[in-house]
Amino acid sequence: MDRCIVLVDAGYLLGAAASLLAGEPSRSRITVDHAALIQGLRERAESDTERPLLRIYWFDGAPDRVPQPEHRRLRVMPRVTVRLGALTRSDGRWAQKGVDAAMHAELTELARNRACSDVVLVTGDGDLLPGMMAAKEHGVAVHLWAVQAADGDYNQSEDLVAEADERRVLDRTWITKAVRAKEFGGICATPPAPRPEIAAILSAPLPESGLPSGSERSAREPQHPQPAPSENGTQERGPAAKGVPTPKDLAALRAPGAQATQHPANATLRWSSDKGWVDRPGAAESADAASLPTLAQLTTAEQRWADREEDITTVGGDPYEVGQVFARRWMGRLSDPAHVQKLSTMYPRVPHRIDGELLRYAARFGLLAHKDDQIDEHDRYAIRAGFWREIDVRTAAEHAPAGE
Repeated sequence: MDRCIVLVDAGYLLGAAASLLAGEPSRSRITVDHAALIQGLRERAESDTERPLLRIYWFDGAPDRVPQPEHRRLRVMPRVTVRLGALTRSDGRWAQKGVDAAMHAELTELARNRACSDVVLVTGDGDLLPGMMAAKEHGVAVHLWAVQAADGDYNQSEDLVAEADERRVLDRTWITKAVRAKEFGGICATPPAPRPEIAAILSAPLPESGLPSGSERSAREPQHPQPAPSENGTQERGPAAKGVPTPKDLAALRAPGAQATQHPANATLRWSSDKGWVDRPGAAESADAASLPTLAQLTTAEQRWADREEDITTVGGDPYEVGQVFARRWMGRLSDPAHVQKLSTMYPRVPHRIDGELLRYAARFGLLAHKDDQIDEHDRYAIRAGFWREIDVRTAAEHAPAGE
């Protein structure tokens, strides 16, 4: 068959791109426009091989082989097939299992069935050498593509390079059409400044904790801490930093016997739960919270289908962005504006029913810590901050005078 096929080792491609653009092989250090990347691979393959493209195979690792947001976006693109290996954690690092074997099996099967005349390999792993040799024996021309090495040296197996029929380098100019280094931690919008009552709570010293105050913490910690880099370019999510107080910590500020200096008079604890201390009658607040509809109650079957399509194709999975998307849908489907007013009076506490639904939605995007199936503390803060940011922005837009 006079057509070409592209096999992509995503760990190599994106890890090498991160090394080139960000100085280390951590995929958390880059942002990827997957649509532009796939289009670039297709155009380059058809140009180099002078054959029409049959398909692009995207090989990557995922925890328990569960597709991550980028995999869900990729596998609905035309002419793209995603193959997932396992992503396992050992000695504090993530490692891919089964990706090389899957690429080898696909390569040899395609060649044996004469599915193509040319195959493009985007990889650097010498374990694919037997598969490359088998493909050549079946009359397939093998094109090996490398990502430009950050140090100017080889980042591919020497034996793999020697065995290839054709070799090309994807240089910095080509890579930067679809990949760029992160500059602001991948936040999709500028988070709002904390309101006065939250600033007062966060600036108060925590009892018997030794944690830094809010001002000290914000001066030296990023809002969205990046996952630790790994050698194979996959993302690692380290343990949550201890500088952010939990609701339990904050509740202790109002515990009986606590020093008056530990809880300013204007500090009000209203967290993302219907439990805890608040500065108003608890019964009235619970009634208001119970009257707010959940997103599931507001969503029709047609909207649910459209939401699923949007999650797959456009929602990136950044915790802050996830909170924004959920709030946009919830607020956009309300029929009674009074519900938004009720919610605003509860800031920063998200009512328990809505908060639980929000976190369950976020879990779809791979934000669970795989050790105990809980969302990381910092991610939970970011999810709720994104939720409130979107509520504030949309409320301000609705109340803005006409013409502004």
